[in-house]
Amino acid sequence: MKVSRKIKVLIVDDSLLFRETLAREIAKDFGIEVIGTAENPFVARDKILELKPDVVTLDVEMPKMDGIAFLKKLMPQYPLPVIVVSSVAKNVFEALDAGAVDFVTKPDINKPGGMNSFINELIVKIKIASTAKVGSFKKDYKAANLVTNHGDISSMVLAIGASTGGTEAIYSVITALPRDMPGILIVQHMPPVFTKLYADRLNNSCQLEVKEAVDGDLVKPGRVIVAAGDYHMRLAKGPNGYYVKSEQGERVNGHCPSVDVLFDSVAEVAKSKAIGVILTGMGADGAKGLLNMKKQGAYTIGQDEKTSTVYGMPMVAFNIGAVTKQLPLDKIAQEICNYLSVK
Repeated sequence: MKVSRKIKVLIVDDSLLFRETLAREIAKDFGIEVIGTAENPFVARDKILELKPDVVTLDVEMPKMDGIAFLKKLMPQYPLPVIVVSSVAKNVFEALDAGAVDFVTKPDINKPGGMNSFINELIVKIKIASTAKVGSFKKDYKAANLVTNHGDISSMVLAIGASTGGTEAIYSVITALPRDMPGILIVQHMPPVFTKLYADRLNNSCQLEVKEAVDGDLVKPGRVIVAAGDYHMRLAKGPNGYYVKSEQGERVNGHCPSVDVLFDSVAEVAKSKAIGVILTGMGADGAKGLLNMKKQGAYTIGQDEKTSTVYGMPMVAFNIGAVTKQLPLDKIAQEICNYLSVK
């Protein structure tokens, strides 16, 4: 990724050793300048005002004030890209909901190469976060009004793909949908463990049944299946209807699960009986797959630039002609329902 000037980073973590290690290692990248560190949110607040960082890395578990409480106070006044660095998986989604752009899990120091892999991932996410829009689009979503004369939805499939900013974007769409929906398949770029937690979070917040993918799961109306971390998810069809194949494999476009892998399988299996939705995210994963879906007669929707945290994946899809209709995030659930109502 070309960087015209160095990205200014502030590191917030209560561990002196971890702060120093992080500062030393990420500063080795020529595109990053660590302009300061802070041991707690109160020091961090002062340094944000003084140093004006482009990106903040934020520990969640800290004394005096935890990272989530800090985010809730910070984002309304000083919206800026924050990457959460946490060892506690369940806190991550609270942090994303509070306005963080992305997260990285703290490394297992006993695992060979664990720290190197963590640093490399963090550097990539800092660069992506530096391009993200934050604090500009947050709305409450209400269930869309699905017209009930849509016929048989059991033969239909809705496939959704997203990356950076996608956890909240997908949440916004899924929680706005009514129970009367075709089977829904989701690929969100996310590591193992987190995909299960994310599926559970969605399941507790919407009218649909949401679960993490297990090989052989039936795709049926009212059910949402989220691809498992480190597993590609594909649509297949058998005697009992649609089901998913959940299998480990090589990364595609740098990702496993990959949106392209899902979309290509939906294009092949469901053809015109499908809706494809591509949401916020860096890169191009899903764009070619969405084009394949469109060529097979599927209806395709892309998130617009204004409401995308990172207008990468939906931009590429739009530019190659893969998007039938481009919409702001808060209009996508209703558009899905409108399309089903005339099928």
